[in-house]
Amino acid sequence: MVTAVPAPKTTGIVLAGRTSSLTDPAELKSALDGVHQAGMPGVFAEVRDAGQVWRGASGVADVKTGRLIRPDMRQRVGSITKTFTAAAILQQVEKGRIQLDAPIGRYLPRLVPGERGKEITVRMLLNHTSGIAEYLFTAFPSLEKYPSLPDMSPKSLDDNRFRHFGRSELIKMGLTAPAVGKPGGSPGVYSNTNYLILGELLERVTGNTAEEYITRNVIKRAGLKHTEFPTGPRIKGPHPRMYEAFYGLIDPPRDYSVYDMSWVRTGAALVSTMEDLNRFYGRLLAGKIVKRSSLTQMQRTVPVYAQSGEKIDYGLGLLEVKIPGCGTFWGHDGTVWGAATMSLTRADGKRQMSVAMNLVRWNKPDSSGKPQPHPIDDALSTFKQRALCDNAGSQD
Repeated sequence: MVTAVPAPKTTGIVLAGRTSSLTDPAELKSALDGVHQAGMPGVFAEVRDAGQVWRGASGVADVKTGRLIRPDMRQRVGSITKTFTAAAILQQVEKGRIQLDAPIGRYLPRLVPGERGKEITVRMLLNHTSGIAEYLFTAFPSLEKYPSLPDMSPKSLDDNRFRHFGRSELIKMGLTAPAVGKPGGSPGVYSNTNYLILGELLERVTGNTAEEYITRNVIKRAGLKHTEFPTGPRIKGPHPRMYEAFYGLIDPPRDYSVYDMSWVRTGAALVSTMEDLNRFYGRLLAGKIVKRSSLTQMQRTVPVYAQSGEKIDYGLGLLEVKIPGCGTFWGHDGTVWGAATMSLTRADGKRQMSVAMNLVRWNKPDSSGKPQPHPIDDALSTFKQRALCDNAGSQD
């Protein structure tokens, strides 16, 4: 196991709702316990199906004190933030202030000058086909040798814990780095730089900070009560500690729940709850955050290489996931130092799962530097099948 954890302790709640095909709550509880037993300090989730809601938690929020984790806790949700940012951009498209296929240089000529500004469109930023590189390897120089894991170091994680980055500073890092592809090329390459540029675009066309606009027009429109951009390095409200294993280089895993999130901003800084995430994606897919025509644009996917090297189907701030025997799901996942979150909603909006964990990068590498499978991987896959598939028991 990556870290020593006490025996599983779980809360499981089924809230009142009409009869539905929601998986047996006992199976969900057992599957969530399995993630904890496999080595995850704490995991919590909410599953919805056509009016019925299950919330559960297993393990601890703090490995030192044994404080139990709860299903209503707040979590840093990482790149799930991108869906919120994309929805805000689409709202401005609806108002005629932004055109999806217009060059970004039309709006931000000083930020993205020259040929790049003429060739890269707003759509390319949203779906990661801009060819603009990731800035993280400059902001966190000890990550430069990724994915040659044995040569990496966690030093930058500690050095930057209280460092406050300016958005333009980070964007410059990404723009200065060698391009990872041609504008509009396929497959695209996932880059947080794209979504920081989109934050600048929001500010230019709305006259407000991107965080203010998203809060007022996306978060509040969705009726979310526990979702916000952090204003300091600490999370407000009840939350778990966040343990970073960094592929075994940090042993025991270190707590990074206190961290200045200026390093990701409109790309991955949001704090939320699993209840709020399910509500958000449910309302988004129902056409209540952006118009149906805008949602159609968001669901036009292209192949994109994720930072893990995996090829994914990516739209405009939305990830498409097809699960054989279960259906097509839309949502996003997110990882920051010490925390991982995933939120998926079936295309019809009826089946939903949001799950959060307080340990990340638990896979230790082999001698070649390739991260190896861990029991947590299988346990998490089992929980996702139980949560999203009525016939989970028959899935491979």
